[in-house]
Amino acid sequence: MAGYINTIKDLEAATYGMSGSGGNSLLKAAGVVGGFGTPHDAASNPFSAAANLGDLYNVLYGQKVWSMLNQEINPLAILSKRPYTQSGWRILKSRPQGGSASAVSIGTGATGGASPAADDIGGVAENASIGTGNNIPPIAPEYAKLYLSPKTVAHMFEFSEIGMELSSIDDGVGDIRSIIREDMGKHHAEMQSKMLVMPLEHYDNSNYPAIEQNYTSLMKVVSSSAELNALNDGSMLNTGSGASTLTADLVNLYGSTDRQLTGGNATASFMDSVVNFGNGYAASDQRSLTLSLLNSVLREIRANGGSPKVILTGYDTIQALADLLQSQERFMERKEVTPTHNGIRGTKGREVGFRVATYFDIPIIPAKDMPMTTNSSNTTGLSDMLILDTDHLWLSVMKPTQYFEDGIANGNPFGVGTLGNQALYRTIAEVGCSFFKGQGKITNLK
Repeated sequence: MAGYINTIKDLEAATYGMSGSGGNSLLKAAGVVGGFGTPHDAASNPFSAAANLGDLYNVLYGQKVWSMLNQEINPLAILSKRPYTQSGWRILKSRPQGGSASAVSIGTGATGGASPAADDIGGVAENASIGTGNNIPPIAPEYAKLYLSPKTVAHMFEFSEIGMELSSIDDGVGDIRSIIREDMGKHHAEMQSKMLVMPLEHYDNSNYPAIEQNYTSLMKVVSSSAELNALNDGSMLNTGSGASTLTADLVNLYGSTDRQLTGGNATASFMDSVVNFGNGYAASDQRSLTLSLLNSVLREIRANGGSPKVILTGYDTIQALADLLQSQERFMERKEVTPTHNGIRGTKGREVGFRVATYFDIPIIPAKDMPMTTNSSNTTGLSDMLILDTDHLWLSVMKPTQYFEDGIANGNPFGVGTLGNQALYRTIAEVGCSFFKGQGKITNLK
């Protein structure tokens, strides 16, 4: 299948058995041209047979939930969707400095001063000798190989035979199966978004042993060795002090352990993002959100070569930012954005998307589950802020959301072993990142 799947649309067509989406095409593909209540012609429509009801359900409900992930304002919708066509990728770890010099580490971010040295960046003497050990030695960038393992997200539920019968007789609620399918579909979509903002404190395999089975949280992807050290020194990780007690789950990202705990000062990593947490995570280190703080993070991201596309934060932080701007007689501009398979995109002309606040023309996307990372003794604070370059941040999709159902209503009670029906929503994907220096985060706010 992978041979012809080049885009997320190709993957959708292979999964749902249709080309394109939107409008009534979904129902037409299922043979329900006139709506859900339209009779089917068994001779011409394969979905009408009881044996193929699973195909119909998948087209109707699986695709609907998949649309929720891509067409609503939530943390998952801001990520572009790419088909899972490979498990690994290369990322620049150090770039060649030039001349007779060594490589410039991406982790140190050295851009001036003694490194790189002014006479080591490519200027050479007339008739300089070339080759190893000479005036012009061979140089090359250094790459790291990162690997992505797909994660399966599944939610199962069931309907009893009597419950299904009573719902159509005297419960007054209509088709209970349709109601539960709808609610569980929303739940499946919501939980995937929630995974993306899980706090770093949850990456503790003693208390949360299964967290690595979720999508990798953006809070973990957008992090740094300095942040991990500060969290550990502030007893935020429930792991004691020192590198030996930190869980492997937290340090390991895409098969790399370049981010490290040193039991003190952090060792810079090429996987470090721009993370501003203040002076540390003691109770007294919590600080106020200021425009200067936000501007400094944006400036550093851009200096690294990043291009912030969205700011992801909680409603409380959005309000605090609006109050700051209003106090200076400045106001948040608002912008129409449309969630797409390629992430959040600005909408020109007719208003067809969602209207959100912006800061320097960067859409601010609210996330109701955004964590507040601060010392546990601080009972109040603001949600963290993620400043993301989504050109280098994506969801790698192996299987878009699919819906499966079987049981007595489908003529097969032996398939589930109960006098009822069982159903399942399942999505297989994982978050990927190819440019950590272009991502930013602000925590420890009040």
